This record gives sequence, structure tokens and C-alpha cells, in this order.
Amino acid sequence: MTNENVLYQRNPVYIPRVAAVHDMCGYGKCSLTAAIPILSAAGCDVCPVPTALFSAHTLYKTYTFHDTTSILSEYLDAWKEENVDLDAVYSGFLGSPEQVDLVERLYKEYPHALRLVDPVMGDGGHMYPTYTQELCEATKRLAVGADILMPNLTEASILTDSEYPGQNISDDQVNTIIDALLDLGAHNVVLKGIDREDGNLRNYVANENTRSAGKIELVHEKLPYMIHGTGDTFASSLSGAVLAGKPLDEAARIAGEFVRKAMASTRNQPHFEERGVSFELVLGELTGLVE
Repeated sequence: MTNENVLYQRNPVYIPRVAAVHDMCGYGKCSLTAAIPILSAAGCDVCPVPTALFSAHTLYKTYTFHDTTSILSEYLDAWKEENVDLDAVYSGFLGSPEQVDLVERLYKEYPHALRLVDPVMGDGGHMYPTYTQELCEATKRLAVGADILMPNLTEASILTDSEYPGQNISDDQVNTIIDALLDLGAHNVVLKGIDREDGNLRNYVANENTRSAGKIELVHEKLPYMIHGTGDTFASSLSGAVLAGKPLDEAARIAGEFVRKAMASTRNQPHFEERGVSFELVLGELTGLVE
């Protein structure tokens, strides 16, 4: 892939507006608590659309969950009345099937906005506790016309109605998954988190024109521990790099390295195994992206 895969032509004196359609966790590093600072560091104006309110993320034994679906139509009505404009719609965790309709409403009202889809549904072969089969089925609609679709292997399996293959998959399996995701109607796919147990993690970038035959493999050092929230951190930093005007493959490389450096920093924080990835000390990696 070359510069023709630049999805956003960035004016360096303009600050693009991004609707971040994600949940908000009061404690634990993920979703909006990742998207807001990371996209802001990359020079974006983040406009949150909170899809749910959690006291803490779902890896904690005790948490509260409040679905915000009932307030969001009026919330978006107020934006429309004030002539709010958007350059991108970046969706992640959704609280109900009806929220897919709300994301599609944003697509309709802002047809020029980039569609950045992180289909946050599960990990490790399992759906997240608050997700239902109905919500997963509705989420598949967001793949249609997505400028970037960014699933992990669990989410790719759900989207394509296929069996979760585990993390250590062959190149042929990667190709099959990428082509199946593109068949859903996505323009570009970033398949993340392939672990072949060789000390590295791999992400793959492909587009509708080259498909899996022209995919780009991005390899990053695997650290000897896993941390909650790295998927949100990756998707947010990738989206920020794209909106800084970087080609998609370069944006995916930047995001992978940002996550690796954030994870290295996180190891020094108390209770990091539970709380999640701490990226604050490496946000400077993103502040110089806009040229």
C-alpha cells in the first residue's frame, strides 16, 4: 500500500472533529477514557457519544452498568440543531442493538465523515458479558461501508459467523478471514492481535482492491504479559494517526508501537493487571503526527 491509501487529507491548521461512540468507565483504562486523550494527543477534537456508563470495566468482579440508549436520540437531535459537523464517526462498545441504528443515523447525517469501526464484542473466543447475540448481529451492519474495520480474532469470527480459531493461525487462515471481512462490505480491514507464539504479535492491513493477496503484515514485539484495554488503545491511536493524514499501513504501525510502549510503561503502575493499559507517559508519541 502507498500514499493512495491516505484516507484523510489533513490540513495542519484544522482540528478534525470525531464522534467517539463508546462507553465510559469510571475506573479502568478503556473506551472513552482511552479515546478522548489519545485522539486529542493526535490533534483531534473528540465529541463523546456515551453508549453506556460503567463504574469499572467488566474484568472487575463488581461493576455497575447503565445503558444510555434512551437519551441518545435527543442527544444527537441537539447536535443537529446546533449544526455540529463531524469529520469522522469512531464507534466501539455499544450498549444495545438500537445503538447500531444511532451510529447509522450519524452516517446518514454526516455522509462525508470517515467511518471508523472497532466492533467491540469480545476477546479470547468469548463475547463480553453485556453483549447478546442480537447485539452482535446488529453490529455486523456497521461493517458495510466501513472505511476501516478493526476486529480482533474473536470479533472477526462473530462478524463472519465462523468458529473462533485461536490466536496461532496460519497465513492461509489470515487470508480467509480478511477476505470474509472484506466481503461484508468494509473498504479497509485491520485484523489485529495474531499471536504465533514466536515472541511477536502481528496485525494485518488489507483493502477492498488488493484483498488478502496484497495484505501488509506488521510485526511488533510481544511483551510477557497481557493488559486490559489494549484493543481500545490500538484502535484510538490508529484512528488518530489516520486523521493526522498518515497512510493506513503507517497508521497501523504507529498504533502497534504506541500500544507496545504503553504496555511497557504500564508494568510500573500499581494494580496494572486489573486496571488496564496506562498510556499517559507515552502520549508524546502522538503529538507530533500532524505535519
